[in-house]
Amino acid sequence: MMKIGTHFAYWGNTWNVNYVELCHRAKKCGLDVLEVGAGDLVNMSDAELEELRVTAKDLGLQISANLGPPKDKDICSADPTVHAAGVEFLCAILDQMVKIDCPILIGACYNHWPYDFVDTDKEALLARAVEGMKIVGDHADKLGLTIALEILNRFESCMINTLDEGIAFCERVGKKSVKLLLDTFHMNIEEVEDIPSVLRRGGDWVAHVHVGEANRMLPGTGHMPWDEIGQALRDINYDGKVVMEPFLLVGGEVGPAIKVWRDLSGGADADKMDEMMTNAVNFLRSKLNA
Repeated sequence: MMKIGTHFAYWGNTWNVNYVELCHRAKKCGLDVLEVGAGDLVNMSDAELEELRVTAKDLGLQISANLGPPKDKDICSADPTVHAAGVEFLCAILDQMVKIDCPILIGACYNHWPYDFVDTDKEALLARAVEGMKIVGDHADKLGLTIALEILNRFESCMINTLDEGIAFCERVGKKSVKLLLDTFHMNIEEVEDIPSVLRRGGDWVAHVHVGEANRMLPGTGHMPWDEIGQALRDINYDGKVVMEPFLLVGGEVGPAIKVWRDLSGGADADKMDEMMTNAVNFLRSKLNA
């Protein structure tokens, strides 16, 4: 059965949050998964990591770790020092994930995010990213973890924009642990085929799924074909995590990074945000696990 989750930033507009508190909020809303910021893990003490692990376990929550690497830790960089720092950073995150029983690292781990498009030599970028990801994939293989590389739209990356490009990248890396994340928001922009067809064609490459409406609002508030998406995931026997990435709030650090320029929450207070999330969880559960 697919597990339903959300990105931690749903409830605010800052990357700096208290994950233990959000675990309780996620549980209140009926979620199965809380997606945390992977980069935060390397700055957390063992005691903090253990508190997060125990809290999630006691609440029956699973954890996934979402990463957009900083520019000084980018494995596609032409600077050998930055490239090496990126590899070291990704491996350090994997080591920390073990401490919180987090089985999967997801995101655009192959380039810095938000990407600035200063370098758009796609083939050179991909070659350096493949070289780095081979090392990181080896480390993930040893730890028994999975890396799901997120396919981004053209406005967020010039490297991997479609399923075909994602599969080609993973095949070049050639590691058991390195697979793909498909996101309805990005697929809606880039793929020629309809979203259910892309999911079916992704098949065993699909290790993680992000969902949201075309404007990144909560599932069930727009025009995405959720019945067909749910059927496609069942057709490929997907039983992993389906994580929402609803970004509704302006300002802070999150708003500008995600390009949220107006309040999409309808002026919701904390209780209303929880109510909307609960409704989205129930909606997705009815569509995905029918």
